[in-house]
Amino acid sequence: MRGIVLLNMGGPNNLDEVELFLKNMFNDENILTIKNRLLRKFVAYMITNARKNEAKRNYEALGGKSPLNDYTDKLIAKLQKKLPDHTITKAMRYTPPFAKDAIKELLYHNVKEVYLLPLYPHYSTTTTKSSLEDFYNTAKGVGYHARFHDIANFYENRLYNKAIIERIDEAMEGRDTKEFDLIFSAHSLPKSIVDRGDPYLFEVQEHVEILKDLLGSRFNNYHLAFQSKLGPVKWLEPSLEEKLKEIKNRRVLIYPISFILDNSETLFELHVEYKEIAKTLGYEEYRVASCVNDSDTFVEALVDIYKKM
Repeated sequence: MRGIVLLNMGGPNNLDEVELFLKNMFNDENILTIKNRLLRKFVAYMITNARKNEAKRNYEALGGKSPLNDYTDKLIAKLQKKLPDHTITKAMRYTPPFAKDAIKELLYHNVKEVYLLPLYPHYSTTTTKSSLEDFYNTAKGVGYHARFHDIANFYENRLYNKAIIERIDEAMEGRDTKEFDLIFSAHSLPKSIVDRGDPYLFEVQEHVEILKDLLGSRFNNYHLAFQSKLGPVKWLEPSLEEKLKEIKNRRVLIYPISFILDNSETLFELHVEYKEIAKTLGYEEYRVASCVNDSDTFVEALVDIYKKM
C-alpha cells in the first residue's frame, strides 16, 4: 500500500499548546541558525517567554486555536476520496500530530511506499528542509523502513496557480480589478539565510512573475512584499507596511503567496493588524484573499503533484 503524508509547521490546537509551538519552533536549528546548541536553547527560551502572551491573545482572537489543523483534515478527507486505496495522513513540525504519530499510522496500515508532500509551495531550509529532515530522522529513530519519495516545491503547478486565481477572484467579489493594486505577501526570512544559498526568495519572485503572466493586465499594478519578521536582524524587504506606505493607489488586495492554509499570520496579521495600518494610511479599500485551503481545485492540484512525483 502507498501512503501520502502532508507535512506542515503546525499550529496550536488549543491555548495550552501556544508555548509548545513557540518552544519547538525556536529550538529548530533551521529557524534559529545558532550553531551552539546551548546558546540556541537559551535564545529560544528568551524569545518564547517574550512572545507567548501576545501569541496567546492572537490565538484567542481566532477562537483559541490555529485553523491550520482543521484545514489539513479537510484536505485529507477530500484527497482520500480521490485516492481511496492510499493511507493519507499528516505530520506537523512543532505541534501534534508529530511525525511519530504519522509513522505509527503508516505502520498500522503496513505502508511500504511513502510520498512526503510538504505544504510549502516554495523551498526553504526553514520549512521544506526542516519538515522533511524531521520526518526522516524520526523514521530512522523508530526503525521505519519504506521507499520514500518527497517533493521540494510546487509553485509552478498549473492547477495550483488556477486555485490561487480563483481565490483572488472570490476576494474581489465582482469588483473592477483595474481599480486595485495586488500585493503578493510572502513570509519574510532573515537575509542571512538567503545569502547562504536558500532559494526561497528566487522561487517566490519567480512565482510572482508566473501569476502576473496569468493575470495579465487585470490589476492596476502588482507588488511583492514580506510579512512576519521577528527580531533585530536584517530581513527581506520591502516589508508589507513599507509597501502599503509607498503605493499611491488606495485600493489594494493582498494575496498571501507563501501560505497554503490560513493561519494566524494570514487571519490575524493580514486581516487585523495590517488592516489597521491600511486604515491609518487612508486606504479606501483593503481586501485579503483566502489561502487555497481545501478548495476543490487545490485538491486536484495535490493529486496532480503527487502523480508527477
